[in-house]
Amino acid sequence: MIQALLQSHQNQCEQASQWFEHLRDQICSAFEQIEQNYSGEQNKDLPAGQFERKEWPRFNEDGTPGGGGVMSIMRGRVFEKVGVNISTVHGTFSENFRAQIPGAKDDGLFWASGVSLVAHMHNPHVPAVHMNTRHIITSGKSWFGGGADMTPTPECAYQEDTDDFHHAFKAACDTYDESYYPEYKEWCDRYFYLPHRNEARGIGGIFYDYLNTDNWDNDFSFTKDVGKAFLDIYPKIARRRMNTPWSESDKQHQLIKRSRYVEFNLLYDRGTKFGLNTGGNTEAILMSMPPQANWP
Repeated sequence: MIQALLQSHQNQCEQASQWFEHLRDQICSAFEQIEQNYSGEQNKDLPAGQFERKEWPRFNEDGTPGGGGVMSIMRGRVFEKVGVNISTVHGTFSENFRAQIPGAKDDGLFWASGVSLVAHMHNPHVPAVHMNTRHIITSGKSWFGGGADMTPTPECAYQEDTDDFHHAFKAACDTYDESYYPEYKEWCDRYFYLPHRNEARGIGGIFYDYLNTDNWDNDFSFTKDVGKAFLDIYPKIARRRMNTPWSESDKQHQLIKRSRYVEFNLLYDRGTKFGLNTGGNTEAILMSMPPQANWP
């Protein structure tokens, strides 16, 4: 049954998965170049980071191959830890989980592909960032989703960075539909929120899901432009702040903010739940965790 689903969407599956891999390569190259260009005093004795890749296979409950992915992890002198992961998986959702996924209630069949990254920085003046874009197909529906959000250390935040980050995604949205940005910005603010602390995870960005306008090419083009917008703006922000000196107090504030990141990803993040409920690689799913965090 899964083969019939894949064959009926073969061209779309190939285009989407190839794009996510291409975007991964571009982002990794840009981040490695940042490592090479660092000229700050702190961490100057550390070697410039380079990504290390690790493939992982996925198997369905009956033992048949169910796709897999590639983890790309870098630890350097600017990026304390960054993961840029791609995956393309297929199979059948569990009885309990399929009811939560559009179009999967009857048979649970699915195909999903995407790219996801989280970067945690040494320098508290450089914001942490998250981006992902994905394409999901079930027997009854197909759609795109994704977005990006940025999490600066509040005590080391810059309004210029926030404004530029939002402007980049507004420009990408406005090319397609001027209603996208206000809708997706509000969705991001609502989604990346910790109700148990009554606070936002960061300064937001955009978040969208279930995008299907009955124009696959246009929806795919928009999703690609979201990735391109991230590739353009975040390296600029990182370069702008990466050589700024930081204090021990700055670092402690950053570690406390990271604890909020951990809480959100473990308690509320839909991507974490999706990966764990579809037999994904646990190491890849939890690569979003920071290397260190504090709960004072």
